[in-house]
Amino acid sequence: MTVQAWTLLIVGLTFILYIGIAFWARAGSTKEFYVAGGGVPPIANGMATAADWMSAASFISMAGIISFAGYDGSVYLMGWTGGYVLLALLLAPYLRKFGKFTVPDFVGDRYYSNSARVVAVVCAIFVSFTYVAGQMRGVGVVFSRFLEVDINTGVFIGMGMVFFYAVLGGMKGITYTQVAQYVILIFAFMVPAIFISLMLTDQVIPQIGFGSTLSGEIGSQIADGKTLSLLTKLNQLHHELGFAAYTDGSKSMIDLFCITAALMVGTAGLPHVIVRFYTVPKVRDARVSAGWALLFIAILYTTAPAVAAFARTNLIYAVNEATYTPKQTTGANQDKAVPDWFKKWENTGLLAWVDKNNDGLIQYRQGPAFNGKPQFKAKDQRGSHGERLIENPLSANSNELYIDRDIMVLANPEIAKLPAWIIALVAAGALAAALSTAAGLLLVVSTAISHDLLKRTFRPNISEKNELLAARIAAAVAVVIAGYFGINPPGFVAQVVAFAFGLAASTFFPAIILGIFSKRANREGVVSGMLAGLVFTSAYIIYFKFMGGTAEQYWWGISPEGIGTLGMVLNFVVSLIITQFTPPPPSEVQALVESIRIPSGAGQASEH
Repeated sequence: MTVQAWTLLIVGLTFILYIGIAFWARAGSTKEFYVAGGGVPPIANGMATAADWMSAASFISMAGIISFAGYDGSVYLMGWTGGYVLLALLLAPYLRKFGKFTVPDFVGDRYYSNSARVVAVVCAIFVSFTYVAGQMRGVGVVFSRFLEVDINTGVFIGMGMVFFYAVLGGMKGITYTQVAQYVILIFAFMVPAIFISLMLTDQVIPQIGFGSTLSGEIGSQIADGKTLSLLTKLNQLHHELGFAAYTDGSKSMIDLFCITAALMVGTAGLPHVIVRFYTVPKVRDARVSAGWALLFIAILYTTAPAVAAFARTNLIYAVNEATYTPKQTTGANQDKAVPDWFKKWENTGLLAWVDKNNDGLIQYRQGPAFNGKPQFKAKDQRGSHGERLIENPLSANSNELYIDRDIMVLANPEIAKLPAWIIALVAAGALAAALSTAAGLLLVVSTAISHDLLKRTFRPNISEKNELLAARIAAAVAVVIAGYFGINPPGFVAQVVAFAFGLAASTFFPAIILGIFSKRANREGVVSGMLAGLVFTSAYIIYFKFMGGTAEQYWWGISPEGIGTLGMVLNFVVSLIITQFTPPPPSEVQALVESIRIPSGAGQASEH
């Protein structure tokens, strides 16, 4: 069977499974729609949390960005992993004890203000749509290659899937769908990693293979018969091609710190992750499910650096040992033909080559191949060596190859010549990762609108039936908007998601921390702080990413991916200063804060 046939089979079966689970677990009440009825077992909630957390950025783009950036890409690994530990240990039990459905619900009640609730809703929607853009982009990338359709068509297919089980099942349907999606995505990530680790290093455990000596038939071939570790060889390849050493960093220390910190505290402020701790019966179960989720997440996160190194090594070796059209070459290059996977990815517009010196060889070196992302002409318009022609003017750089970093994990099994079923399995895993997170984010948006705006703010007397209908309508509208952002993304997947974390860090995290640990924090201070953090962080990102700002203009060398850390500091400063000059919260709110912090490892949590 072909890769496309295997993909249709495996992806089709997983979609049938998701739809079946969504139908079986469809929500019949607002509590089931918002928090799955509060009765999800801890281990199942841990798996669902892991699937919700490990998005297309984790599955597709994190290893991809590490494979290109090397040491600099480790900020994503450290920030996201450390952030989940911070959330699980510092926030999850207290938020679960508060017993509300949503983060805006917590903010509104803790700060005794509908205005605070509305600001939190705006922040939740802003963060969620920024995040979901990366997920829909990931869906489009997968479909465009493995089903050989246009990226936009792939986004539309993903929209249809998310629409069905998010609108029908709500949190109950999404939770049990995410359990299945976790099993699929982790299996899909680990199987090719194990195969490639064996091929390159003779080690069955990828984490060990990552630091091992190249060996076996393929590994020894790449090492040219010498005794070299994988990372040593990768550094050599980088040096030969003009890239910075893979194990060295180029970012400033302050930028590395700020990006890592923004990702960490942004994790602790992500509304779609926080809401998962409301779906378990007791506060103790929230702690237990957080532990399970951390274990499930660690399996992928400790494997990602190995996958990145394997993919980078395989790509460089494959490209620099090949010509595009063997019929037009002679001598030593006659048998060096680029395999079918290259042309398949070229057709997606995510990989491109042009022969600048007309020697029939692909020169992959440091520097941009084109001025901007290539825009291909018709598929039948090719250069003298068979390369797809592009509309963008060529740069003068010696590099002839353009590679979108989001394809690295997906193309890795093909580059390594693994069986077609494994390639298709990776596609199914990537879709599971993207769709699980997209569904959780869209539920946050629909809940914020139907519960926090309608039920708790503008129409407190709305019936449960009408509230549930409003939630489903809001979810449907959110799917359409998410599809638009998937078709017109503001960056590659991990970069877009990093912006969402920065926004969460600069808005929700200070409000939640102060709400739990400071009885003196009041609505005036926190609302002002959230608005200051949101405006500052979003303005910085928009200016440098969409209005022509340059890296030389960065404040203290801090990139847009790390500016959420400064936004968080600004939020804290504004909140604390204004709090000191405004009245303290009512006594009942201060008593509520005190009760949240009482040790409560056992016993039933307060109900909404």
